[in-house]
Amino acid sequence: MRDLADTARQWAAQGRTGVLARPITEQGFGPRHPADAVLIDEDGNCHGTLYRGVFDEHLAAQAAALTAGHTARVCDVSVHNDEVKQAGLTCGGQAELLLQPLDTIPARWWALLGEGADAALVTRLDEGRTHAVSIVATPEQQDGVGAEGPGQAVERARELLGRRRAGRDTRFTDDGLVLIESFPAVPHLVIAGGGELAELLVAQAHLLGWQATVAPATQDAVKLLADRPAAACLIVLSHEPDVDIPALHTALTTGIAYVGALGSRRTQARRAQALAESGLDEAHIGRIHGPIGLDLGARTPAETALAVCAEVLAALDGREGRVLREEAGPINA
Repeated sequence: MRDLADTARQWAAQGRTGVLARPITEQGFGPRHPADAVLIDEDGNCHGTLYRGVFDEHLAAQAAALTAGHTARVCDVSVHNDEVKQAGLTCGGQAELLLQPLDTIPARWWALLGEGADAALVTRLDEGRTHAVSIVATPEQQDGVGAEGPGQAVERARELLGRRRAGRDTRFTDDGLVLIESFPAVPHLVIAGGGELAELLVAQAHLLGWQATVAPATQDAVKLLADRPAAACLIVLSHEPDVDIPALHTALTTGIAYVGALGSRRTQARRAQALAESGLDEAHIGRIHGPIGLDLGARTPAETALAVCAEVLAALDGREGRVLREEAGPINA
């Protein structure tokens, strides 16, 4: 949904109307981005991506049928059998989609998304699913009153933001349905040190929709970490003490979500000793992922970049790298 922020703000400035559509509940469809959504303009044109556009015409018709005075419309969609291949989807599925007039979405929501900041949107639907009220929640504060009892939805929103992963959560209450949409700041890999691996990490990050910056000098890495601590993830490739120690020290003392360091166990021990001598305790030093990366059997630089980004992905969601077939329960829980 972040890619819609500029369009939404432009429409608002121009006084244009529009409708925002996104899932409330869904089953199937295979792997996809949980932040997908579309904006539908007054001419029925869809901006953004949702299920590869297979329902765009249907959504345009639903948006046009939104009853005057109503602030929400819920519609069901599904695709199965031959339609799946024609649509280019991984597999079939069904979903409930919420359509909401653009002017009922807080302007601050689009501003925060445009800034790349941590933000969550909490939307309460009435029992008839014809009226919606949305508020914005951030890790520090929220606009308005919690939509699910005394702050419960806002607290849930903050919990999801803390997992550093975009996603949606739906809750059913006696008064209606509450949709919580969390959009943590996009991960920004700060790579201290250069070379082939750094270039491959940048490429892998871009495939994931992340940001990545190579910072060969200490001051560059420290500045990047300080500028956006909520988004930054430090990856130390340099083995030079005047580069790796200051970068690690800054990351560990400013609450960076992920701190990883390439190097042998001897190099890791050298860094740990230097950091201890600088005043850091075992709790801080223990946050370093080093040797870096999940144990995927990586040998080549490209494989190593994949293993590193896989570990970052797992760490941001508070998970350990495990084989899915050995786990029980929903795959995307």
